[in-house]
Amino acid sequence: MDKPQGRRTCLYDTAELVAILTDMARQTAGLLTGRERIVIVGLLRRGAPLAEMLRDRLAQDYGLSGLPLYKLHVKRYADDLTLLHPETELAASAEQSALDLSGASVLVVDDVLYRGHSLLKAVEYLAGKNPAEIRTVVLVDRGVTRLPIRADITGMRLDVAPQDIIECNVPPYEAEFKIDLLQR
Repeated sequence: MDKPQGRRTCLYDTAELVAILTDMARQTAGLLTGRERIVIVGLLRRGAPLAEMLRDRLAQDYGLSGLPLYKLHVKRYADDLTLLHPETELAASAEQSALDLSGASVLVVDDVLYRGHSLLKAVEYLAGKNPAEIRTVVLVDRGVTRLPIRADITGMRLDVAPQDIIECNVPPYEAEFKIDLLQR
């Protein structure tokens, strides 16, 4: 997919994001201490590889290994914030539909919390599976949610002009792990 045109400014490079992800893992480990069953759900597209990075960091630094990870497809906007669907769409696989989360601590990971539609839809869906708790983690909170949703753990808050776009570049979708500000 071609990236939208405009002036790009790198706000965070790979080294800075690794440090932020390390801190997010520290906060997550503290939040999940003592939980018996932990499940991680990454929102496709870029929330899923971020969830994998976070899971790896939790295993490496805190001994929380073997955590199952599921990828959930929730879509409302294109990467350039063009409205694709008037209603937020969630596509669960047969495996996810049959998933039993009873009593589990569920960690939902996404890249950017914008208006809140995607994260709320995911939390709403997962809540129907009777988990003990649902916690949310985002790399970037734009601070403009319009729905009753917030992130329990936020890597950073970026207050930018409404017309500007925060581009999270996350491998494997992009070559380099970084955050750009796109001003069209």
